[in-house]
Amino acid sequence: MFCGTGAIIINQESGGVITHIGIAITFGLIVMAMILSFGHTSGAHINPAVTIALSVARRFNPKNIFPYIIAQFGGGCFASIILHFLFPSNEFLGATVPRGSDIQSFVLEFILTFLLMLVILTSTQKKDHSLLGPALAIGGTVGLEAMFAGPICGASMNPARSLSPALIGNHFQSLWVYILGPILGAITASFIFALLNDDYKYQSL
Repeated sequence: MFCGTGAIIINQESGGVITHIGIAITFGLIVMAMILSFGHTSGAHINPAVTIALSVARRFNPKNIFPYIIAQFGGGCFASIILHFLFPSNEFLGATVPRGSDIQSFVLEFILTFLLMLVILTSTQKKDHSLLGPALAIGGTVGLEAMFAGPICGASMNPARSLSPALIGNHFQSLWVYILGPILGAITASFIFALLNDDYKYQSL
């Protein structure tokens, strides 16, 4: 949250120095870094939609959903508070707002998160104790999707990423798009992944 939405804010404050491509790369790289740093400790979910979908896929203990989501939203809000302190004149704090209709962005968020979740499930299917492969695959997917869909829907794919700047910046328009879209997309991906892998053995993280 701090690096990704921070890149959006600093791009606005600096007159576009970072550029849209730079913002997409920033999101992808920070996700890679977090997976490599905390993957073995917590799974590095950093995304409530992923946490919920992993529970549906029986790869995460449902008892841990609530504390994980609290940590995800809490961390996101803390990042937005710091960014608001650093850039008090920035109105949106990197919030996601549809450029077109709500339905257009909802469909995009659903599909983007669906694809991201498939990559997460596939790249972490084999427990070889190496985080490099999943980090590259997942971070690369985040960067790719932010690259092409960001200008229209914001490419949130993460309810915490959208809700945090909305709460701190007091901009709640179209927020349902960024909560329902990612969650439904991630859950759908879990079911599709199970159908495509008949011999897949569900395992807990």
